[in-house]
Amino acid sequence: MIKAIYKKHILEFKQASGTSRGVLKTKETWFIILEDSNGNKGIGECGILRGLSIDDRPDYENQLKQTCQNINKGFTALYKENDAFPSIQIGLEIAFKSLESQNNYEIFPSEFSKGNETIPINGLIWMGTEAFMKQQIKDKIEAGFSCIKLKIGAIDFETELNLLKSIRKEFTQKDIELRVDANGAFAPNNALEKLKQLSEFNLHSIEQPIKQGQFQDMAQLCEKTPLPIALDEELIGVFGKTNQHDMLQTIKPQYIILKPSFVGGFKGSDQWINLAKKQNIGWWITSALESNIGLNAITQYTYTKQVSAPQGLGTGSLYTNNISSPLEIKKGHITYNTNVNWDFKF
Repeated sequence: MIKAIYKKHILEFKQASGTSRGVLKTKETWFIILEDSNGNKGIGECGILRGLSIDDRPDYENQLKQTCQNINKGFTALYKENDAFPSIQIGLEIAFKSLESQNNYEIFPSEFSKGNETIPINGLIWMGTEAFMKQQIKDKIEAGFSCIKLKIGAIDFETELNLLKSIRKEFTQKDIELRVDANGAFAPNNALEKLKQLSEFNLHSIEQPIKQGQFQDMAQLCEKTPLPIALDEELIGVFGKTNQHDMLQTIKPQYIILKPSFVGGFKGSDQWINLAKKQNIGWWITSALESNIGLNAITQYTYTKQVSAPQGLGTGSLYTNNISSPLEIKKGHITYNTNVNWDFKF
């Protein structure tokens, strides 16, 4: 027999973090904690992002409660019952793997979780004043990042172009790979023109230039763009293999970005990856502002995919009250320091 409880945790940002959808000061997350009859425990994180996750619904906590009450149905049945709640699906997936693990936190045992290998990641630059963004860029470069991702779309576009111009004056494409994320900030009628202007700075890609759900507009952009487009929010709420296949075939993006907390965990991510591979669409994995509990599992999963391109896994240091963990960022890579202990209080 397994017992399950859930706990709410409010993560507090060290500094307000800007996106085109507003400024984030706190982030709500939920933990699922399992205990079997032998006293073994497991923990998973339901990485919901209010205002963005498809399962941001009034009945979210009630669904979590029912899931915990029915925990002895087992993972497979509960995963299916939570089809409309992808963040609960990943919470369950991590919790059950954690319960089976010898130390709660080795979710996907590998050379990464043993501390022998690292994963390249991008340095994330949050929106703000030009001076604030420039300082972040300087800090990331000094910290050894070779790939930087800038959130754009919240401040004046000309200012953003000037910022990119100033980076490229100092650092060539060989020095720094630049990615930008518009979070759907552009309008369909002027997005292509903006992409042309952005392409002058030898960018790797742009994430979600227009809001999701505009399949035909996005398909036209992906066909005509001078700059590779990566779908991010577009994947949210597209359930079922047939719908996912049809969406990719319609839009034909250059890349897709997988946030496991938004797409049904690792099972859901595997499904998207298989579909993308069949259509020669590139992909990478990114976290979604989870605590270190979720970030740890997502990072270990990502390593099993044997990725070589920088992934979006560096968000664990954003908070003042995160769970202390062995995850560390060194010279643009995330690593697992086996000499550091977790401090989660079960």
